[in-house]
Amino acid sequence: MASLALETAVSHQHQVTLIAGIDEAGRGALAGPVVAAAVILPLNDQIETVLDGVNDSKQLTAKRRDALFELICQHALAYGIGQQPASVIDEIGILPANRLAMGTAVAQLTIPPEFLLIDGRIRLPQLNIRQKSIVRGDSQSLSIAAASILAKVTRDRLMIALDSQFPRYGFAQHKGYGTQQHRDAIAQHGPCPQHRHTFAPIRQPLF
Repeated sequence: MASLALETAVSHQHQVTLIAGIDEAGRGALAGPVVAAAVILPLNDQIETVLDGVNDSKQLTAKRRDALFELICQHALAYGIGQQPASVIDEIGILPANRLAMGTAVAQLTIPPEFLLIDGRIRLPQLNIRQKSIVRGDSQSLSIAAASILAKVTRDRLMIALDSQFPRYGFAQHKGYGTQQHRDAIAQHGPCPQHRHTFAPIRQPLF
């Protein structure tokens, strides 16, 4: 279960208190944007109680994520959300687009962070802020887990909205991921502007 243990260790080691957890959603999808979130939590025991149940967003139901989304926004010292659309992902690649989305999320924070905890192996060299990458950080760090929920809920809501614009693909059900239903729809109707045209199975060979 996610806790503030990592944040507390970083706080003591680097003499900082404003630590932003960062995570993304939609990196492996075939359609829609990649969305990143950054969250700064107060480093006290009360926040662990208030945010009890906050964990890796993939381990939670959609209803639970929605409820925790509101709690996180209410009790965080600051939070920010950034995204990059499929067109940018196709132009520069998913990893650079992911970094851009994370950078935007950090820029949206109303309080400048002193340190970043980033889920996975990704680094943000464009930001002049001390940082640490944490593999499976969303199941360890409370602030990264909170960011994973904000990113996931935001992206799910965006994909549900896109479903009404592109009803043939079932975006509201699979959120752009490569389910059989989604792959069948792409095969039948071809890709739409929200698809990542550089991703297999959408990518077409050049002759």
